[in-house]
Amino acid sequence: MFYTSLSERLQHQHFALAQIIAPLAEEQLMGELEPGKWSVHENMAHLVSYQPQFLSRLHRILDSQDPFFDRYIGDDDPTFLYWRRQSSGTLLKELEADRQQIIQLLESLSNEQLLRTGTHASYGKLNITEWTEFFLLHEAHHLLTIFKLVHKARQSMVHGR
Repeated sequence: MFYTSLSERLQHQHFALAQIIAPLAEEQLMGELEPGKWSVHENMAHLVSYQPQFLSRLHRILDSQDPFFDRYIGDDDPTFLYWRRQSSGTLLKELEADRQQIIQLLESLSNEQLLRTGTHASYGKLNITEWTEFFLLHEAHHLLTIFKLVHKARQSMVHGR
């Protein structure tokens, strides 16, 4: 299927989220820590709302010849607005459920299917393996952002801000 690190990250990377957010209460996860930037909770909602988009893109790549995809903009996605209103616990459960659908699809693909391509507006033509790498790097970026925000919130609590 994939090279080892890609497969392992697909299977396990998202589990880091629960550990990263564990030090904060729900209200803290929802608080704006940087003006004009997403909160921890909004970053989580973005990760949850993006997984079905990724799955949809995979299906389009499999069903058509080199489809074109614009950049995904979370703030423009009605499902993002829905997930923003859900609890963090619900987001974690949905993240896992959707991830399992992605894993099942990708594990069912032949090597030939993994080579099918779709064109991204910014990154050009990518095969399904490259799309999966992009998906995981995008997720990792948000996990890092969440990690930074959680630690910023903890520092604020220590210093009484």
